[in-house]
Amino acid sequence: MSHDSTAAPEAAARKLSGRRRKEIVAVLLFSGGPIFESSIPLSVFGIDRQDAGVPRYRLLVCGGEEGPLRTTGGLELTTPHGLEAISRAGTVVVPAWRSITSPPPEEALDAIRRAHEEGARIVGLCTGAFVLAAAGLLDGRPATTHWMYAPTLAKRYPSVHVDPRELFVDDGDVLTSAGTAAGIDLCLHIVRTDHGNEAAGALARRLVVPPRRSGGQERYLDRSLPEEIGADPLAEVVAWALEHLHEQFDVETLAARAYMSRRTFDRRFRSLTGSAPLQWLITQRVLQAQRLLETSDYSVDEVAGRCGFRSPVALRGHFRRQLGSSPAAYRAAYRARRPQGDKQVDSDGAPGQPGGPPSLGPAGLPPALHPDGPVPMQSRRTAASALSATASASASVAENGREAYATSRAASLPGQRSAT
Repeated sequence: MSHDSTAAPEAAARKLSGRRRKEIVAVLLFSGGPIFESSIPLSVFGIDRQDAGVPRYRLLVCGGEEGPLRTTGGLELTTPHGLEAISRAGTVVVPAWRSITSPPPEEALDAIRRAHEEGARIVGLCTGAFVLAAAGLLDGRPATTHWMYAPTLAKRYPSVHVDPRELFVDDGDVLTSAGTAAGIDLCLHIVRTDHGNEAAGALARRLVVPPRRSGGQERYLDRSLPEEIGADPLAEVVAWALEHLHEQFDVETLAARAYMSRRTFDRRFRSLTGSAPLQWLITQRVLQAQRLLETSDYSVDEVAGRCGFRSPVALRGHFRRQLGSSPAAYRAAYRARRPQGDKQVDSDGAPGQPGGPPSLGPAGLPPALHPDGPVPMQSRRTAASALSATASASASVAENGREAYATSRAASLPGQRSAT
C-alpha cells in the first residue's frame, strides 16, 4: 500500500524560486551508501527514454561530502557536481544514508533545508529518510523507511509519524519510501505525478517492473522486540503476550499485568519499541496467523481462534489490511509458490512429518516466512541493532539545525494522506 498527499494549501501553492527548474533532479550521494539504492534515481531520471514516451528529466549527481565516495563492494565514485548544484534542482533525492546512528554532514542538511524553503520537492529513499529527519523536514509529517529501521526512526525523531507498513508516503513536497526496491515504486510515482499514468507505464515497461505494486511492507515485516527490552520491567509482560497469542486479551490486560494505567503503558511501550502496543499486538497475531496458514492445515476459522482473534471476520479484516489479501488467498498463493519438494508441516507432530510442530525461532515462535519463500526470522539481537545505538545518540543528530528549521516552518501544516 502507498499513500499520496492531498496536500495542504500552503504546500500546494509553493513555487520554485530562483534558478530552480521542475525538470532538474539532483541526486545527493554520500560515501558508504549502498549502490543499489543510489542507482535507482540515476536510472529513472538520468536516461533519455523519450523514444518510449517518457518525458526527459535533467539529472545532476551531487556529492554530499568530499570525494571520492566509497560505496558497497569497495567501489569509488566521483560525482560531477557538489552541493552547489542543488540550487538548480526542482527535486532533490537522497537515495540512502550510510548509517542510521551517525549524523549527516551539516553542510548537506543546510543545502536540503534551503532547497525545501525555495520550493523544491525533497525525496528520501530507504534510509535517506534519516537525512530528511535530521534536517527537520519530517517533523509533524507522515513518513516511512525500511521496516527494519522504522522503530529507530520513530524513537530517534518522535515528532515524525512513522508508518512502517507503507511502500512509500507522498506528503506533497516531502516524500519517503521503504527499503531497496520500494525506491523504484516511489520514483515511478513521481513520474506518474509529473507526467501521468501513460508515461509512468512506459517507464515501468522499460524497467520490467509493475507500474504499481499492491500491498505494503507488512508481508516482509518482522516485529520481534528489541533485545534491549530484556532489561526493562515490560519484558515479562511482552514475553507473556507472545506466549499467549492464542488467548483473547487486549492492551488493557497487558497494562494491568505491568501495574500501569493504559496511558502510561502506551507511552512506555512506544518509547521502547517505536510502535503503539495495540498495533504491535495486532501485527503479532497476524504474523502468527500467517505462519499457521503456511505451516498447517487448520481452517481459517481455526487459525483465527488459535491467534486470539475474536472472530474469523476480525482475522480477515486485519490480515487483508496488513498483507493485502484474504487468509485463504494467501495460503493458496503460498502453496502454489512452494517447491514441490518442500515438506508440509502440521501443527501436532514433528517438522516434515504429519502432526509435527513447526520449528521454533526466536521468542519461541515459528520462523517468519514471506510469500515468495522461506526466510529465517531475524534474531532478536540483530533486530535490536537498529534500536540499540539510539539511546546514546538520540538527541545529538544535528539537533540545533533541526530545531531552528522546525521553528521556521512551524506555521506550515503537513498534507494528509489518501490511499491510492
